[in-house]
This record gives sequence, C-alpha cells and structure tokens, in this order.
Amino acid sequence: MKTALITGGAGFIGSHLSEFLLGKGFKVIAMDNLATGDLKNIEHLRSSPNFRYIHHDVSRHIAVNEELDFVLHFASPASPVDYQKIPIQTLKAGSLGTHNTLGLALTKNAKYLLASTSEVYGDPLVNPQPETYWGNVNPIGVRGCYDESKRFAEALAMAYHRIHNLDTKIVRIFNTYGPRMRKDDGRVVPNFIMQALKNEPITVYGSGKQTRSFCYVSDLIDGIFSLMSSDINEPVNLGNPEEHTILEFAEMIKQLTKSRSKIEFRQLPVDDPHVRCPDISKAVKELGWKSKVSLKDGLAETINFFEKKAE
Repeated sequence: MKTALITGGAGFIGSHLSEFLLGKGFKVIAMDNLATGDLKNIEHLRSSPNFRYIHHDVSRHIAVNEELDFVLHFASPASPVDYQKIPIQTLKAGSLGTHNTLGLALTKNAKYLLASTSEVYGDPLVNPQPETYWGNVNPIGVRGCYDESKRFAEALAMAYHRIHNLDTKIVRIFNTYGPRMRKDDGRVVPNFIMQALKNEPITVYGSGKQTRSFCYVSDLIDGIFSLMSSDINEPVNLGNPEEHTILEFAEMIKQLTKSRSKIEFRQLPVDDPHVRCPDISKAVKELGWKSKVSLKDGLAETINFFEKKAE
C-alpha cells in the first residue's frame, strides 16, 4: 500500500485528492493548520483505517515517522480574499512550507508534487498561457504574496530536482470549482452562486469582459493523479481551456439558479488579470488528459452543494 502525505489536506482541492487516493488504495495522511481548510471537508474520511489527519503548520519543521511514497504540497491560501488578509503566512507556506516538504520527500525518498497556480503568469500578455510563458507579475503588488510564493516554490522544486535528483512534479492549477468551496471564499464561483441563491445583486468587477476558464474539481484530480504517475518533472498546466467572460458566467449562474438577482458593476481590483486561459496541449500530449465535465454540469453540482449549505 502506497502512502501519500497531502499538505492542505482539509482544503477544497486537498480534501478531494485525499478522497480520490483513498479510493485508489492509498494510505493518506492529511496535514493542515486550518487557516483556510475545514475539518468538515474530511469528516467522512476519518473513519477509514487508511486515513490520518495531522494538525500542523507546514512552515514549521515536519516530522513523519512512517515511510512515504508521495509528498503532495497543497498547503496555501488560494483566494485573493484570504491571501491578502494573511500575506506573510501565504509567503511562508510557499517558501518555508515548500522547503520543509521537499526536505521531507528527500529524506523519505518519496516522489514530490507541488500545487502551483496559473497566478505565476500574473496578468498575462499571452493568451492562452503555455508553460513556456514566463509571466507578467507585479512582485510588490497586493497579489504578489501568492504569485511570488508560488514562483519561488517552483524554482525551489526544480533546484531539488537538479541538485538532489528528487522526482518532482509541478502542476499549474487554473480556476477550479466544485463542492467544498467555502461560501465566503471570495472567488467568483462561490460569490456568484451565493448571491444568486439569495437573489442579491451579483457583483461583477470591472466591465465583466475579462475572461476566465473554469475546471471542475474531479477533472483536476484526474489530471493530478496522471501527473503523479508520470515521468514529467517540468510544470504542467491543468485547467479547462473553454474561455468565458465574467459577465457570461454571471448570466449563466443566474439562469441555472433561476435567480432574480441583478448584475451590479464594481471597480476592478488592483492587478486583476484581464485574461486567464490554459494552453493544455502539453497535458493532452504527455498525460492524455483533458477536462471532461461541462461547465453546465459542473455548476449544477456546485449549486446543489451550496443550496444544501444555505439551508
């Protein structure tokens, strides 16, 4: 039985990955300090004899007594609302947390996977964004704590690969949504759905013409598992290349929720990307992966989750 340590294991993506790997016959250790994670996300897993939760901050030294086959580093705030509230902790998760988890993987002779982000591309001047694009990031802006922590984390992972021959993987995650997102997450999907369900104004920032692409969480997890099982060490984009304007997305959620909400426009936040869409040709070619769940079907599942939370 293979054992995987997942930092950020009580978070949105970390909890889905924990559940998936348990289903694949893995033993899973989920580590989280609950800065943005929630034990409710993994409550249904804790009765499994192959699942263990450790409350720990990854920016501090990590000690795990048992053997590990995989170290998967997902611990970090990922929403602008969160990481702008706790920028120093975000930087520490990406720097010290990455250093500690890489050191652990090296000690255990484990494969290592870093959860990076499309935010490494900043406000891109190239669309869609291929892995070869170096990005357009404001290192001292309000989003820099997240963007630069992930860029540093990628550089550190590649240094461990080159110097210590550690088998490292880097997934650049584009906008992902689904059940277990927090309703106060601050990102566009939970914001729009909660506003629509309450028939409150749907707040669109800027003109609404900026674009995003949305990948359902089960598709992302499939891609992560394929990357875990591959021989690839360079970064790989995972996301849905179907691009929508924010305004189109707001109208779609209004329709799916049968909401009476009106759309209200607000000032665009500083350094908010104008476009965001993955070039997934590398994932298609080298992993045989592409997203399968339609936006309509994925949103229906996510709306159902938030409807239950609103009850």
